Amino acid sequence: MPARSTAKPDDSAAHWQRAYAERRTEELSWTEPVPARSLALIQESALPLNAAILDVGGGASRLASELSRSGHTDLTVADISAEALERAKADLGGSSGRVTWIVADMRDHDFNRRFDLWHDRAVFHFMVEAEDRKRYLDSLGKALRPGGHLILATFGPDGPSECSGLPVRRYDADALSQTVGADFELVSSHLTEHRTPSGRIQQFLYAHLRLLDEGSS
Repeated sequence: MPARSTAKPDDSAAHWQRAYAERRTEELSWTEPVPARSLALIQESALPLNAAILDVGGGASRLASELSRSGHTDLTVADISAEALERAKADLGGSSGRVTWIVADMRDHDFNRRFDLWHDRAVFHFMVEAEDRKRYLDSLGKALRPGGHLILATFGPDGPSECSGLPVRRYDADALSQTVGADFELVSSHLTEHRTPSGRIQQFLYAHLRLLDEGSS
């Protein structure tokens, strides 16, 4: 899961390490049995199975597991919590070696490569400070190839104002598109309802954007 936007990186890592240490995966509010909306948007991107896909804040998400099982061969999962990544590896079992796992803070990590698709469910909305959003977007700009796809899922306009004891920033499609910047075009957006393990309903905005090719306007 994501980093606290107002904390130092080490503090952020400790926060999310505790969150995972204190609860089983199925007890965490962000848990999805199947990441159906994310999978649908990745399919909408119409990328080949060998496309480079990065899941940031992927943690204990089952997205990498589902993508691997459907034939995707170039998968990277990054999370600030090492414990979260270990849980995702366990879900994949013997296939975990086919995925690249990286402990990283999205505000300052350089992946030293380009990806065809950057997926983020519930990291960016923790970037409540302008400086943290800038640093996150700088990392995104270095890692996503021109013409690449960006799938962002944040709390929607009627979503919670905090998560895991931390403040979040809520978005509608226009606000998210403006925040990401003019280099991206909005392909589609969807408001969805996520039911937490405790039964609470949280509104999420899923947005699929595409980074314009160099020279495009």
